[in-house]
Amino acid sequence: MEQYYRSNFLPIAQSALAQLTSQGILLQPKQISLLINDEQLQLPLLSHETVSIKAWAKCERCQILDKTKNLDILSQLTIWKTEVFEAILQKQPHIFLAYLRVYHLPQLSEVVANHNIQEKLGKFVGLPNISVSEEKPVLNDRTFTQRKHQLEKLEPPLHPELEELQSAIASLAISQPAAKQLDDDIKVFLGWSSNQPTNSLDLDLPWIQKIAEVGNSSDGHTFEKLVRRGLLKLGFTGSGLNPDATGGAGGMDFYAEQPYPTVGECKATKTEKVTDGTPAQLLKIGMNHLSKVQYENSIKLIVAAGELNFYALRTATENQMNVISPETLQKLVELQAHYKNSINLLELKEYLQQAPFGLAEDKLNTYIDKVEKSIRLRSHIIQLVKKHLEKTGDINVGVDTLHVAYIYGNPPESLKDKELYEIMIELSSPLTGYLGRIKSSDWKGDRFYFLRDLLINSR
Repeated sequence: MEQYYRSNFLPIAQSALAQLTSQGILLQPKQISLLINDEQLQLPLLSHETVSIKAWAKCERCQILDKTKNLDILSQLTIWKTEVFEAILQKQPHIFLAYLRVYHLPQLSEVVANHNIQEKLGKFVGLPNISVSEEKPVLNDRTFTQRKHQLEKLEPPLHPELEELQSAIASLAISQPAAKQLDDDIKVFLGWSSNQPTNSLDLDLPWIQKIAEVGNSSDGHTFEKLVRRGLLKLGFTGSGLNPDATGGAGGMDFYAEQPYPTVGECKATKTEKVTDGTPAQLLKIGMNHLSKVQYENSIKLIVAAGELNFYALRTATENQMNVISPETLQKLVELQAHYKNSINLLELKEYLQQAPFGLAEDKLNTYIDKVEKSIRLRSHIIQLVKKHLEKTGDINVGVDTLHVAYIYGNPPESLKDKELYEIMIELSSPLTGYLGRIKSSDWKGDRFYFLRDLLINSR
């Protein structure tokens, strides 16, 4: 295998071989001779009486290549090493490259194994009638067209560094779910796969969805831990966010150091009002355990269930404290769980630093609405690219053309062409991988193509 296949395909080939061998299927039929110069005995290709056929393929094109072609690029675009192509051309003047469009069968088809198949090596082997369909292509039309075009023109890979990363994690992806997820994402981005994404549930959601429930109970210790876990999920860091501790550093319920200092108190309550003791405790502990300058430069945050009484609200407002409910914190953390890195902590800081202080529900909900609107806009742009390419049959699209389509396509908000371009650059980043990008010398010459959907969760 190592002589034929590139390193990124080896783990797949080895895994397939191991699986087939375990099923009793002989992949390499051989002939043996019991007596020298005597007739050889035929060994069957298969030890099973039947085989399951699960896919069929249609030849879309046959291309004839010779030694004038760039075999290195051909190798990069396929599973075979450059040396394989060179060896073929040493024996014959041309390479015949067949483009096969592969489709899943509607259902598995069991056929009788042909034990005389070895007599027909190099010839087509007839099969019984099988019901085929083009409804389930392995690659969708867009992905197949992109890959076919790249092979026809022998265009080098657009992201060789990502291909090297994919090659490095390919063996891990077989046994480790996290590596497999990354491997799948990279292959979709590279155009090697067109699997429809699903917004897989974040494993943290069970405890995230308990923040409001516990906050509206009398279980203060558990609520503190959930708040600290929630802040970590949002991207805050610091020794005062240990979710397993019974209290923060110096008696503070929580203290984050990065990306900016944030100090706070938690108040879980089932029925009673929040008294002046909660904001007063934050002021006292903060001033005692942080320097005056450090405390004043920190974001002050109280996560409290229940209504604040008059004195508590006055103390919080006069000391620039933000009071939010467990429900609002849960909404923030849920948004981060459903759409990774959607919460920009520096933008959030701007909202927390500005008046009004005291009850901060309205300004936090304004920020949440802004994030959700931004996600919907990006989903709309991705769908616009996808539908435009499907309608026109083009492989990619430029910003000017897409901007016209955006204007007349019921846009969620008004965007200039440069603003649209900047969002598309974000969506085509390897870290997001919703669109692909072919870079040009001028930004208006850049071309974009669809890779995968941004699914909107209903919450």
